[in-house]
Amino acid sequence: QVQLVESGGGLVQAGGSLNLSCTASRSIDIISVMGWFRQTPGNQRELVAHIAVGGQIVYGDSVKGRVTISKENAKNTLYLQMNRLKPEDSGVYYCSAYISPTMSAWGQGTQVTVSS
Repeated sequence: QVQLVESGGGLVQAGGSLNLSCTASRSIDIISVMGWFRQTPGNQRELVAHIAVGGQIVYGDSVKGRVTISKENAKNTLYLQMNRLKPEDSGVYYCSAYISPTMSAWGQGTQVTVSS
């Protein structure tokens, strides 16, 4: 099993930037897919970005061109650099790890609030 701990959320003005981090309790270089999801009240979690073990990256349509996902295997850490933030980017951001069909994990979430 793997535990994920997010950090870096907070309050920022529209147009600003945040860098989220997700630190895993074990090596991430063999985790099939790691990603970031966003959830707002009353809505399902939506994909922000994910990165596969081979480096393939997918971004959600609403954030393309404004966010960058990356990982640092030596630190067991996944990052999400978010720029030109908009109020609609507000929500709880969750880190995820998909290891196998029977093993996946979610972090506890970190709140991002973008003021207009």
